[in-house]
Amino acid sequence: MAKIHFFGTCSGTEPIKDMHHTSFAIEIGGFYYWFDAGENSSRTAHLMGIDLLKVKSVFISHAHMDHIGGLGNLFWNIRKLTTVSDRLPPDKKINLFIPDLDSWDGIYKMLKCTEGSFKCKFEIDVNKTVNGVIYEDENIKVTAFCNNHLPLNEKGEHMSYSYKIETEGKTVVFSGDVKSIDDLSLAIDGGCDYLLMETGHHKVKDICDFVEKKDIENLFFIHHGREIILQRENAEKIAENCKKKAIITVDRMSVEI
Repeated sequence: MAKIHFFGTCSGTEPIKDMHHTSFAIEIGGFYYWFDAGENSSRTAHLMGIDLLKVKSVFISHAHMDHIGGLGNLFWNIRKLTTVSDRLPPDKKINLFIPDLDSWDGIYKMLKCTEGSFKCKFEIDVNKTVNGVIYEDENIKVTAFCNNHLPLNEKGEHMSYSYKIETEGKTVVFSGDVKSIDDLSLAIDGGCDYLLMETGHHKVKDICDFVEKKDIENLFFIHHGREIILQRENAEKIAENCKKKAIITVDRMSVEI
């Protein structure tokens, strides 16, 4: 059975006690598929008992700091664990999918300036996220859908994506950050079992109203904005009244799907 592990559930706020920026992983088949990498996400995961040397792929929705602030540290920690445990990631490789290759180039340049010039015994296979199926193995299939959270770059390329994840007959949609809730229309076309929806830019009630009209079984709120951070009890009451099963996630939560 697959699990979702939440390492960070906060939007791009100032530091807030017991909350870190957005990051989660799907565990299936003994491996981990990582989505976004907010601050301290790899440290949180390691202390939760997640084996970082079983991370197969990392998917970034967009290059804002609350989604990539822990990306360099994720790979640094994985490298460190290879040196202290004499183990390597699956196939001696980790796949990285990211919309903005320039942001990865900057992170990698920083890593190269650390001890040992970041020489690894494993490969980081870097891929630019584009529309369509971007990854598939024996456990999982990931399809990317561009959204309008960020403007096109100077080349006319999309810089922000939502992801549809299919595993064990279940479909999970991760919104990433979206300009409009309607940006998700293509990603949830045909329905989904779980929608992981950001609240950093959208109201809980508006999201509930949206999903009530869609073929969505479960709603997980993530990337929490001020409404949830400052008025959590009120937000929980709204979620309880949602016609779909709705959960406001917290850091270090794990859920079987």
